[in-house]
Amino acid sequence: MPLPEVVEIRQRFPRPRVDDVGAAVREQWDRDGIGGAVTPGMEVAIAAGSRGIAEIATIVRSVARCVRDAGATPFIVPAMGSHGGATAEGQVEILESLGITEDSCEAPIRSSMEVVELGTTPRGTPVYLDRNAAGADGVIPVARVKSHTDFRGRVESGLLKMSAIGLGKHAQALALHSLGVEGIRDHMIDAGQHVARSGHLLFGLAIVENAYDEPAIVEAVRPADFLEREAALLETSREWMPRLPVDDVDVLVVDRMGKNFSGTGMDTNVLGRFRILGEPDPPSPRVKYVVACDLTEESHGNALGVGLADVITDRLFRRIDFRPMYENVLTSTFLERAKIPMVRAHDREAIEAAVRCTWGVPAVETRLVRIPNTLHLESVHVARSLVPEILERGEAEVAGEPFPLPFGPDGHLAPFGARDADRPRPRPWDEVDGARDAVAS
Repeated sequence: MPLPEVVEIRQRFPRPRVDDVGAAVREQWDRDGIGGAVTPGMEVAIAAGSRGIAEIATIVRSVARCVRDAGATPFIVPAMGSHGGATAEGQVEILESLGITEDSCEAPIRSSMEVVELGTTPRGTPVYLDRNAAGADGVIPVARVKSHTDFRGRVESGLLKMSAIGLGKHAQALALHSLGVEGIRDHMIDAGQHVARSGHLLFGLAIVENAYDEPAIVEAVRPADFLEREAALLETSREWMPRLPVDDVDVLVVDRMGKNFSGTGMDTNVLGRFRILGEPDPPSPRVKYVVACDLTEESHGNALGVGLADVITDRLFRRIDFRPMYENVLTSTFLERAKIPMVRAHDREAIEAAVRCTWGVPAVETRLVRIPNTLHLESVHVARSLVPEILERGEAEVAGEPFPLPFGPDGHLAPFGARDADRPRPRPWDEVDGARDAVAS
């Protein structure tokens, strides 16, 4: 089947950046006496989650050093709900895959799925806290503030979610997810604020990243200010988040999905689909078919979010460890996301299957976009027919000449960034159907 030639596009996103996260942590510690909440002799739990936050090991180590400099003793607790197969060992493995180890962060890790109950919210939801964290003299959660993959709300992913579901472990995840989207959108705020008001939290460290997966804001927030500051930081995060270069896509090819890119393997905000029963999808982008080609090693076989795709490869399918994936999806209650799509032998067959099902569109005219993953979107491949439309927006530039999708002898795509010698020779841009004239006009 003939497939459209593609062009490499480099997108331009806002790029505010914190160059020295260690210095930023220290500055926030000293700001307005926030670090004064830690006093000599205290034992302080630093809560780290399962998301692939940029420079997270450096951030956690910097917090641990600040704690130690204050005369207190730091330790690390995993704050990731039911992730890691809902086991203490699995959660340590996830931390290690993110570079958070006892050696790298200069603090011991205490992992347990045991919790203590702190009470109930005004709506009657029980509130839980990790037993190790509850036994400390204080807790400092470190969380990234960003759009959630399941819903839209005043606050989504961030300090309140980590305080509730992350530190509440499997027990809190079950209690909130059993209420559906309302549970994680509305009841989650109640539970997070209950924890914030409990006296266990000293302050939180909120991280906002730019579209290049770099830390852009590092801010210490007092527990009483979690709701207000997180709402403001979420709006900033939305302005900076990466996105596809066009809103209407026939076939979106995602080279790799994985937990290190998004809690749902592929960020639903990038795909434009939640796939949650009864919940409307985001208004944009509008993607007809998603092809997922592989699963990252960092996911440890948890392919939650595979159901967001329409076609996958046999390579991806064979990487799936159904036990942690099913545990994760049963906790979330969003079964659609663990359903197995059509499985094809390799990347080319998977892409051809999707292209074949774009009604009324000749294969070579398919509005195809290829991305390395849903987190890193600065460099993407797009069908050459989309170039004029993309350049008209003024937020991207052409980075090379058109070339056929670079399939190897095994039918799989060459990785992004492969040497020119590893892919078919491109055609000169000037020779492609008057493309430059089309852009200029």
